[in-house]
Amino acid sequence: MDVQAAVERRVSSGEVHGAAWLVDRAGDVSSGAVGISGPDSVFRISSVTKPVVAALAMGLVDEGLLRLDDPVDALLPELADRRVLRRPDGPIDDTVPADRPITVRDVLGFRLGLGMDFTGPFPGTVLGALAEQGLPVGPPAPQASPGPDEWMRIVGSVPLSHQPGARWLYNTGAQVLGVLVARAAGRPLPDLLAERLLDPLGMTDTGFWVPPDSLDRVEPLWLGPDVYDEPDGQWATPPAFPDAASGLVSTVTDLHALARALRAGGGPVLSPAAVTQLVTAAGDAHDPDGGEGWGLGVGVCVAERPDGRHAGSYGWDGGLGSTWWTDPVTDTIAILLTTDAWTSPQPTPVFTDFWTAAF
Repeated sequence: MDVQAAVERRVSSGEVHGAAWLVDRAGDVSSGAVGISGPDSVFRISSVTKPVVAALAMGLVDEGLLRLDDPVDALLPELADRRVLRRPDGPIDDTVPADRPITVRDVLGFRLGLGMDFTGPFPGTVLGALAEQGLPVGPPAPQASPGPDEWMRIVGSVPLSHQPGARWLYNTGAQVLGVLVARAAGRPLPDLLAERLLDPLGMTDTGFWVPPDSLDRVEPLWLGPDVYDEPDGQWATPPAFPDAASGLVSTVTDLHALARALRAGGGPVLSPAAVTQLVTAAGDAHDPDGGEGWGLGVGVCVAERPDGRHAGSYGWDGGLGSTWWTDPVTDTIAILLTTDAWTSPQPTPVFTDFWTAAF
C-alpha cells in the first residue's frame, strides 16, 4: 500500500479526522493531505518540538556559547547544589546531596535527574510536587505556565528524582533546555529560535504561537470525540513560557526543511560534527523492546524496526499526532502530522501504516 492510500484508509474509517504527510526518498519528494484544508495546514507538533530546539542548542555548541560537559550552574543557578531523593518514589524531603553538578549534556540527553519515568507511577513524587506548585503536567497548555524565570524558580525548589547522569527521564530536560539556550544567548527563546534556525531554513510557519493571518490554516485538535483546542484558542497569543518540550506549531514543509538540512550535514545552521552528536544514541534504550535510544535531544533507533526503519534512523513523535523520522540507510525522510492525539503511549494505527508505507 502506498502512503496516500495508507493515510486515506484511516481517515475514511474515522480513526483520524485529517492528516498531512511528506516523504522524501533521496530527493524524490511526494506529499499529500486528507480530511484537512490543505498541505500547508498548521498543526501542534507537541513533542516533535524537542529535536527542533535541540538542533538550536547544538548550534550554540558550535558557536562556543554552550559546552556539552560544562555544568549548567552559571546559567541555571536554580539547579546548582542539588539534592536528590533517596528513593525515586520516596518522600519529597528524604534526600541526599547530588554526586556532581548537572551538565549541558545531561540536559540534552534527558539525564539531568528530572522528568517522566515511563517505568514508574505517574506523575511520581517530584513531578507531582511541581504540579502542586502550578506547573502543568499533560498536553501542552501554553497559557498555563509562568515565565521562564519563575518556572525555573519552581523547578529549583524540588529535589531531583535521580542523580545527574544516572537515568533517562522524559520531557523536563527539553523544557529546561529552552531556558538554558535563551540565557546562554541572552535572547528570548522564540526570537533566538527564529534568528538561528527557523529563518535560515525558511521555516516560516513554525513558532510558539500562531499569527492572526495564519489562524485559518490551523487544524483543530481532537482528543477522542471532543475538540480539545480550537484554532483561535490559547495558541493565538505568545505564551509566557515558550515550552521547548512541546510548544511549537509547524507544517510538513517546515519540518522537511530541518530534516533536509540535518541529512545534508547541518548547513547552514549546524556543523557536521554537531549533527553527528545530535543523532548518535548514548546510554541504554528507553523503550520496553529495546529498539529506541536517545541522542542529544532526538530519538534514535538502535535496532531494526518492524515498520522498516533501520538502526541509526532518527527523529521523534508527538503525542498530539505528529511524527518525523529520517532513515540514513535508505536516505528517506518521512513526516506525518494529524489532527488526532495518540490515545496511549503506543502509536495509533495510522502511524504504523504510514511508517510501513514510507520506509
